[in-house]
Amino acid sequence: MSQHQTAAEGTPGNPLVRSLVPLIVDAGIPIASYYVLSDGFGLGTVAALGWSSVVPALRTVWGLVRSRAVNGLALLMLVVNVVGLATSVVAGDARLMMAKDSAVSSTVGIVILLSLRSRRPLMTAGLKPWVTKGSPAGNAAWDRLLASSERFRRAERRFSAIWGGALLTECVLKVVGAYTLPVHTMVWLGTVLTVVFILLAMVIAGGSCAEPMEKMVKAESERAAGTVSGAATGPAQDAKNAAYAAAGAPAAAVGSAE
Repeated sequence: MSQHQTAAEGTPGNPLVRSLVPLIVDAGIPIASYYVLSDGFGLGTVAALGWSSVVPALRTVWGLVRSRAVNGLALLMLVVNVVGLATSVVAGDARLMMAKDSAVSSTVGIVILLSLRSRRPLMTAGLKPWVTKGSPAGNAAWDRLLASSERFRRAERRFSAIWGGALLTECVLKVVGAYTLPVHTMVWLGTVLTVVFILLAMVIAGGSCAEPMEKMVKAESERAAGTVSGAATGPAQDAKNAAYAAAGAPAAAVGSAE
């Protein structure tokens, strides 16, 4: 096997492609399937919306099965989706069915905001690996800053507050649109609103919270590494000085001898 082939097999996929996959699966496929089912196969609006929600629902379930652990945010979204879909189908109201997507955003947003009163805000689970890069030194620096720096704790809470506020704002706009605009328009506009507010939350929370926290973690890691390095070299230098002294060399000659 050639060196280039081995490198290619060990290289992860294009980051841009990986970042677009969730958008395509969760947004592109449901929108496309809605228009195919409603315009191509003549299904009613409620039926077309219901069937177009199958892929996102299966994707949520698969995430729970694959992780082999209960993810609070994913489980919350799954429960709200299932209840909202069942309610909408029973009611037979296409607009109510579309408004239930807003219930997901609003419920998640409210839970995120309520979590600000806890010791670990809900969005910290996604924030910490990004800030620390998953390194042991970064994780240790995070824990020290969380215990000692009020500025760091405020940034952590503000990160979740921005995401919770963005989701609630998106919810209000989508509910208004669901009952004032044509259903066909809200099918794509609702997704556009979701993408826009996610991007806004990423930019605002990233610039005002994640990036400063990342710099703080890096500085703390370097400080800790410098302290350990100094502690390790101090006794060694003392031993060198003692050896030179035993040989009759003055202490000042230590630096020049090295």
